Amino acid sequence: MELRQLEYFVAVAEEQNFTRAAERVHISQSGVSAQIRRLEHQLGADLFDRSGRTATLTPAGRAALGHARAALAAAEAVEQAVGEVAALIRGRLTVGMVVGCTVTPLFDALAAFHAAHPGVEITLLEDASDRLADDVRGGAVDLALIGAASAPPEGLEAYTVVSERLVAAVPAMHPLAGSGAVTLAELVAYPLVCMPRGTGLRTVLDRACAARDLRPAITLQAGAADAIAALAARGMAVAVLSESMAAAYADRLRALPITDVDTPALLALVWRSEPGPAVRKLVACGRRAFS
Repeated sequence: MELRQLEYFVAVAEEQNFTRAAERVHISQSGVSAQIRRLEHQLGADLFDRSGRTATLTPAGRAALGHARAALAAAEAVEQAVGEVAALIRGRLTVGMVVGCTVTPLFDALAAFHAAHPGVEITLLEDASDRLADDVRGGAVDLALIGAASAPPEGLEAYTVVSERLVAAVPAMHPLAGSGAVTLAELVAYPLVCMPRGTGLRTVLDRACAARDLRPAITLQAGAADAIAALAARGMAVAVLSESMAAAYADRLRALPITDVDTPALLALVWRSEPGPAVRKLVACGRRAFS
C-alpha cells in the first residue's frame, strides 16, 4: 500500500468521479483507476460502487476513508516536522532592540537559542521602538524588544516583559527631593532629561503632556538609562525613568511617582503572526528568559 494510492482513493471519494479526481491529482484517469484497482486487490474488497453515474463508496470504502485521511495527514505532519528542523539547521535571524537596552534576559535568550541552534546566524541591531515595530511588520526584522505606551503595537504578536509607571528621579539637593510625589505640571517646571522620541517612555511622557497642554523643556536626551541617571545626579535636569530603572540608581537619586500619569510604559517582545520555526523557537527562549 502506497501513500499515493490513499491520496487517489480520497480524491475519488470526495469528487465521486474518477475524471475529476484525476484532474485534481494531476494524472490520467486510467492511472487513477489502475491504482485504485491495485489498492482494492491489496485490501481484498471493492472500495467503490461503479455501477452508477457516480463513484460511490461501498461499506468497505466508507470504513477505509477516515483512516486514509488520517494516514495522509500524518504523512504531511512528518514532512512538516522534518522541514522545520531542517530550516533551523541553517538560516538567519535579525533581532532588534530599543536603543540603550540593557535588559540582560534578552541576551540570555539569544545565548540559549544560539546554543541550541548554532547554525542560525543572528544579527542584532538597535533602533527606536517605532521604527523597529515597522521593520518587524515589513519583515526586515524577525523579532524585536521594544518600548511602547499602554499597549503593544497593533498588528503584531507580543509578549509584555515590563509594564511600569513613569517616575521623576532627582538628587538629594534638588528642590523636589523633599516631595513624596509630583504632578506633571510640577515636573515640567524644571528641565528634563529623558529617552529620545520613538521610545516607550518618551511616548508616554509626550502624550501625557499633550493631553494637559503642557510643554516640557527636555533639555537633554539619552538612549541609555545610565546616562540619564548620571546627568540627573549631577543636577543638570530631572530624570524621567520607569520605576525599575529608577530603583537601580537609588543610591544617588530619589524616585518620585508622577501622580497624574497613569499610562504605563511597556517593554515587549514583538513578532509577526504565523512566524517561521526559528522565530517560534527564539520566542520560546525569550519567554523562558524573561519569566
